[in-house]
Amino acid sequence: MQNATTGRHPGAAAPHGMDTKHPNWEEIYARGPRWDIGRPQPAFLALAGSGAISGRVLDVGCGTGEHVLMCAALGLDATGVDIAGAAIDAAERKAHERGLNARFLRHDVRRLAELGESFDTVLDSGLLVHVIDDEQDRAAYLQGLRAVLPPGGRYFVLCFRGPQSGSGPRHLMREDVTACFTEGWRVDTTEETTLDSLTDEDGIPAWRIALTRI
Repeated sequence: MQNATTGRHPGAAAPHGMDTKHPNWEEIYARGPRWDIGRPQPAFLALAGSGAISGRVLDVGCGTGEHVLMCAALGLDATGVDIAGAAIDAAERKAHERGLNARFLRHDVRRLAELGESFDTVLDSGLLVHVIDDEQDRAAYLQGLRAVLPPGGRYFVLCFRGPQSGSGPRHLMREDVTACFTEGWRVDTTEETTLDSLTDEDGIPAWRIALTRI
């Protein structure tokens, strides 16, 4: 059941604490994550400007809400979900300060089906790298995506572009991503781009991948 005032699902924060492989997202957002640039990523902003993002929009792993608020500013019905209460609180403050109508839910992205809703567009900025290496997490996430995105729905992904170097955030080769979406999906475009970063003035190499649910 959803809390009527905060939009949060009781108990939704528990799964990230169930083992040591998952980061403590509350602590990370309390410190201020280095990927929180305070504005939409240009690669998604360009999509929004082109009209590719449409209908009801879900941002998975929304963080402090910049892509949800980008969509809300365009008049779209936009929802963001994130496991971290600190991120959701920050997103709600931004929405209030900017006078934008957006919805934010504290919810585990591995349980998207429990939302009981469908969306026309799903945005994923950096989330896929956190589930792609774990078979169980990946299966749960993809099952949830199929539940909330009906045939014809669009899924747009931004993720770090490989090969992996050092022990930093997970970087992916093109085939790492497309291999996840062989059944029930059509890969429309796979484009090289960059992610804006607070720590790298030249940006971080990334993929922008567009898929359609079939």
